[in-house]
Amino acid sequence: MFMETKRKMKRESLNKERENQGRLLVKCPDKPGIVSILSTFLHNYDANIIESSQYSSDPEDGMFFIRIAFHAENLLAKSAQMEKEFAAIATQHLMEFQFTYWNERMRSAIFVSKEPHCLVELLWEWQNGDLDTDLVVVISNHEDARGMVEALGIPFHYIPANKDIRQQVEAEQIRLMEEYEIDLLILARYMQILTPEFVNHFKNRIINIHHSFLPAFIGAGPYERAYERGVKLIGATSHYVTNDLDEGPIIEQDVERVDHRDHVVDLKKIGRQIERRVLVKAVKWHLENRIIVEGNKTIVFH
Repeated sequence: MFMETKRKMKRESLNKERENQGRLLVKCPDKPGIVSILSTFLHNYDANIIESSQYSSDPEDGMFFIRIAFHAENLLAKSAQMEKEFAAIATQHLMEFQFTYWNERMRSAIFVSKEPHCLVELLWEWQNGDLDTDLVVVISNHEDARGMVEALGIPFHYIPANKDIRQQVEAEQIRLMEEYEIDLLILARYMQILTPEFVNHFKNRIINIHHSFLPAFIGAGPYERAYERGVKLIGATSHYVTNDLDEGPIIEQDVERVDHRDHVVDLKKIGRQIERRVLVKAVKWHLENRIIVEGNKTIVFH
């Protein structure tokens, strides 16, 4: 109860502080004057730019990417007109764009199997108020995590899963995602392969943690294979899920050094620490609208 009250107070304080803050993500063909066009547009709405990050894939014949965070008084009252007016500019300059606002919190679901370390890390960050999302449901094909999840007042759904009943399982999962109005699915070591039908429902909205430094050791048993290969570095990768197993756009990666003294159990212990921090970073960046997907790559504005 104390943690819930603390989290609510922190969220209310942040909401009041940021209620007039928005973000604009833009992707378009690169050419001179794009930054001027964007800054002039925001200035016309009395918006103050408080953060801006940009990237050009090729200044002569490439794509331009930018994330702008801005503040404008009475932003929510202006937002509809801003987006309508910007749509005309976007058409003229072949821009893909997205406006988001601090008061519009994403609703997230966590999928987990037996290993709880990534789930625990996410729950801790959420309890502490450092995961800026409404965490509304946890789904698992095992009962192991029910107690810790329900103790925090989060609904827990146990749905047994295997390849023989995958179609029925995913139909129920999709129904729950729609019922809870989920914006983001977080696979916190959910050890089931998702079908194309499921993935297509949530394009660029499913974040997975893979327990290797991709593209090395795709698929199952990466620590065992890393040990057999005698690697000197192990890592973890967080990526968006696509229909190509463990080959979706990479969001974040990290590694730790190991040596010949580390057996499989040691690699797994070290790896869990990497997995936890890599997944949390990727989720936070998604929630803060810091990621633009370009083909099978990501532009991440840290």
